[in-house]
Amino acid sequence: MVTADDVRGVGLALPRTYEFFTGGRYKLKVKQIVYAAFSKDETKMGFGYPKDARDGLIESDPETFFLPPPRDLRYQWVCAHLDRLEADEMRELVVDAWRMCTPKMLHDLPELPAPAAAAWNAMDSGEWSDLTALLHPSLQFADGDVALRGRRNVLAHLRAHPTPKPPVSVEVRDGQVYRWSR
Repeated sequence: MVTADDVRGVGLALPRTYEFFTGGRYKLKVKQIVYAAFSKDETKMGFGYPKDARDGLIESDPETFFLPPPRDLRYQWVCAHLDRLEADEMRELVVDAWRMCTPKMLHDLPELPAPAAAAWNAMDSGEWSDLTALLHPSLQFADGDVALRGRRNVLAHLRAHPTPKPPVSVEVRDGQVYRWSR
C-alpha cells in the first residue's frame, strides 16, 4: 500500500521538484507545471499521463485508476487510489509524470545511482553546501573537454561555469559521487 508520503519521497527526490499547497491540496510541481496532486484526504492522486493512453490504463485496472473530473479532462491527467498502487508502479508513474514536464536531458537522472540526481539538482540550484556533502573528496569529474580531480577543484569549476548537463554515468563510493562522466 502506497501513501502520499511515499509519493512525496519519490517526487521530491527528482530534480527541480517542489511541493506547493493550494486549495487545500498538496501538489508536486516543476516550475509552474503540476505533475502530481493529492486529494484533500491524501487517499487519491492525480498525475500527468498521456491523454491518448489513459483509457487503456483505466481499463487495465478500473479499481485503481479513474478519470479526473470533467473540468480536467482537457489535460494529460489521470487519477489513482493510492492504497491500490504498489511502490514500484507508483514510482514509475510519478517519474514518468515528472518527465512530461522536464527537459529531455534530465530524463535519465532517476535511473542513475543515488545521489546523482540530488547532486545534479544541487548544482542546478546553486546549493553548494548540499552539493559538497554529496561529492566524494577524491571525485573524478569528466564533462566533455573538462577533466578534474578532487571535490574542491570541481566545486570551484562549477561555481564559475554554467550548470553542466547531467552525467551519463556515475560511480558511488561511501554514499557520495566518486566518478561523474558526461
